[in-house]
Amino acid sequence: MNTGYSEETPIGVRPGADGVSANGHSGALSILLVDDNPAVARAMEIAFRIGGHALDVAPAPEEAYSRLATRRYDAILLDMNFSPGRSDGEEGLACLARIVADDPAACVLVLTAHSGIRIAVAAMQAGARDFAMKPWRNAELLDKVQAAIARGAPAAPAAPLAAGIDGPAHLLGDSAAMVRLRDLIRRVGPTVASVTVTGPPGSGRTLAALALHAQSPAAATPPARLDLRDADSRAAIAGLSGTAILRHPDALDPVQQGLLADRLPPDLRCIAIADDPARLAPALRRRLATVEIAVPPLAARGDDAVLLARHFARLAAARFGRDAARLTEAAEAAIRAGPWPDEVRGLALVIERAVLLADDGTIDAAALALSPALSPQAAMPVAEAGGGDFDLSDAERAMIEAALRQHRHNVTHAATALGLSRGALYRRMARYGL
Repeated sequence: MNTGYSEETPIGVRPGADGVSANGHSGALSILLVDDNPAVARAMEIAFRIGGHALDVAPAPEEAYSRLATRRYDAILLDMNFSPGRSDGEEGLACLARIVADDPAACVLVLTAHSGIRIAVAAMQAGARDFAMKPWRNAELLDKVQAAIARGAPAAPAAPLAAGIDGPAHLLGDSAAMVRLRDLIRRVGPTVASVTVTGPPGSGRTLAALALHAQSPAAATPPARLDLRDADSRAAIAGLSGTAILRHPDALDPVQQGLLADRLPPDLRCIAIADDPARLAPALRRRLATVEIAVPPLAARGDDAVLLARHFARLAAARFGRDAARLTEAAEAAIRAGPWPDEVRGLALVIERAVLLADDGTIDAAALALSPALSPQAAMPVAEAGGGDFDLSDAERAMIEAALRQHRHNVTHAATALGLSRGALYRRMARYGL
């Protein structure tokens, strides 16, 4: 089997007398490999480990986006094809475009076969810093990575960052609603226009505000973050410069809104987060809402809910020192069904709890305790009462079908996964003709 590498020993950074690598970084590099070939991943992991560097592996773009949402890497090695039989590089180019759009400072090197020169050229034109051919020589590959990093350092240290606090502002999701949101942020972010971000609480409004700032010329300076319901925060506004993320301006009364509008420095870029911009006084709305950007609710994002659940499961497993948790088909159907109180934030909480309590690294629908109709706490008493009207939604039917498929139509196992008794599940199956 061609694993895509050739053995060379030793490989290393070629440090100078002061222990600083040739690219100007001291210490180990952090590298992300995006490649679905386990043999390639093993070979590269050995090569970079021998060189004193750390390599994380994402077998598909989805996991790459998840990892990049929580840390910035010194360099990203990106394969160009992920589906069997594909060789046109379109999947890799799409992934490259997404990575570079989210983080223009990302250092991406693409991996191609010798027949892929055209693809490599297209990747360079799309923002890759360099390319490497398979099979590679370890020392040459490391030299390429170091040289690519040296041509432009990342905007921030390549170190793990706490999810949801001050990590990279990557908005995960492939739905049309999220594609539109990211596109609008990329268009407005580089300007000095003030923006008001709306949407349901918990949907990711703060992350959208940080993504706007990350696209701006002032991205290297952290924005001030103020809750305007606090009087001390309002008093501090007059001395601010750069960018400020202002929460809850619409919660102020008209007098406070007028005072706020007078205090805002003219050169301060404001990114406001509001429940209802219509509650803003006209003068303040003109100052804060040159553009209004709405973060879509989770219910409008389709399969993004499952993508986010996998992301949160990976983060929770790392946080709690657990093995990677796998969502069953029934659990994924339940996640799609929702609804999710507190939106994305609520989904993250449920997934974290499920990972922490999972015994075998598997998360089924019962572990999510999703809706009153199917949760272990509520479903069974209603089911056993015998007099209820089980008017299940189409989404709940989809959960039952998924659980039955997952457990090969073993009703006992499917009922356990759903948090129901066998009798309750049989009654629901009869109602839906399953």
